[in-house]
Amino acid sequence: MGEPAAWYWRDAPSFADVWTGYYTDREPESAFVAVEGDAVVGYLVGCADTARAPSAAGAIVRQMLRRQLVLRPGTAGFFWRSIWDTLRDGRVPSGELHDPRWPAHLHINLLPAARGHGAGRGLMTAWLGRLRQLGVPGCHLGTMAENTNAIRFFESVGFARFGKPVLVPGMRLRAGGRMHAQMMVQSL
Repeated sequence: MGEPAAWYWRDAPSFADVWTGYYTDREPESAFVAVEGDAVVGYLVGCADTARAPSAAGAIVRQMLRRQLVLRPGTAGFFWRSIWDTLRDGRVPSGELHDPRWPAHLHINLLPAARGHGAGRGLMTAWLGRLRQLGVPGCHLGTMAENTNAIRFFESVGFARFGKPVLVPGMRLRAGGRMHAQMMVQSL
């Protein structure tokens, strides 16, 4: 939602590993960093072929087991809510898109102070340029449907919404409402 995840997931090492570990370890040529002065203000990590990367759900489960996150204050609530939501909803959304038209995917994060100054657009330009050089036909991403600023940004760099928003187990707005994932795609 454009803010740090610490309010719902306070185990920074596991969070970082889930969302960046594969990319920095296995596809570092697809990692880009935005710098202002001497400070890193954002990053984009991507995968040119989603079929090569482990699922985010698998990475979450590995961290949950490795770091006993269901028992830790600061992460236990998220995991127990996820289990409850999954049982109540009667299904587990994949959260992934496997479509040959858009095989690549990305994760991007910027510090709030860096937003609106071109850092995000620069990261996206570098990533999409890399995909074009590789001959990748398209890219997809997932964002929270409630994060209208992110959706506006992604649309401004050529992504379009794909499919309907899907409930995400465990995710809540600060006010308590459930959150939805929105897939977005861009053909190159």
